[in-house]
Amino acid sequence: MVQSFKAFQTHGDGTGHLLSRTFDELPQGDVTIKVHYSSVNFKDGMATEASAKIVKKYPITPGIDLAGEIVHSTSHDYEIGDHVIVTSYELGVNHDGGYSEYARVPAEWVVPLPSGLTTREAMIIGTAGFTAALSIHKLEMRGLTPEDKPVLVTGATGGVGSLAVDMLKQRGYHVTASTGKATEHEYLKTLGADEIIGRDDVTPDPLKPLQKERWAAAVDPTGGKPLASILSATKRGGAVAASGLTAGVKIPVTVMPFILRGVDLIGIDSVYCPMEIRRTIWERIATDLKPAHLDDIATEISLNQLQETLKNILKSTIRGRVLVKIS
Repeated sequence: MVQSFKAFQTHGDGTGHLLSRTFDELPQGDVTIKVHYSSVNFKDGMATEASAKIVKKYPITPGIDLAGEIVHSTSHDYEIGDHVIVTSYELGVNHDGGYSEYARVPAEWVVPLPSGLTTREAMIIGTAGFTAALSIHKLEMRGLTPEDKPVLVTGATGGVGSLAVDMLKQRGYHVTASTGKATEHEYLKTLGADEIIGRDDVTPDPLKPLQKERWAAAVDPTGGKPLASILSATKRGGAVAASGLTAGVKIPVTVMPFILRGVDLIGIDSVYCPMEIRRTIWERIATDLKPAHLDDIATEISLNQLQETLKNILKSTIRGRVLVKIS
């Protein structure tokens, strides 16, 4: 095994840099992984800024996703040579993450790579795709079927949104994609969107407690006022899966959608999702929820390109998913 390796580190000042690390500097854990790929998430950009208050102690190696091959293990559950996925938990925020050629993590954070997925595909999907798949899974457990039309996806050109559009289309749903980027309509059509609408069409002004019934269900990674509007326009007995806050953390909603139409608001926690469900979702991602357009969704970069990319994701100027090739 090599004696030192490259890793990206930030001190919370909005920047980061590559440095050489040794295995003795890695945090404690049961398995050491040679990282093949990671990805760029909004949370990774936030981790570079101490003002975001998601990292308790700097310096840290961000990267809330990683996939690779185990090179050392003290766990009975994993052996050298196993290919695995690690996402969420404390990875990349309070435990050195995926922007490193090697990572060490607790065994209870590890998911075996399902057959049907490569480590590259797993990291194009990453936390964003896991969140999209968990949203669809929970909506379907709630009773949603492809016969229910239409399903709205907000923030549709982002990571969660892009993968949700693709996954829903593979399942046979009629998908309405919402975006504020008029130049990205062809991209969304490529992913399978049946209809594309603007942000203003989702969030009219003024916002009404109840609107005309429009959506059978929705996957919403935006939160804020758009989520309130979606709830007020969801059909009787419908549901909305909420997973993000890019439009804000406050929801200016009344109880009317819930008590007059029986609408459900489903919270999506991809960070501490129980391992039994986590494994089920990854198996679905490798089978019936596997996106068909991963290469259209992904842009691949190296560790050397991380600094600028992390800045751009905070500006919401990134389309789809950014895959980080580590080794």
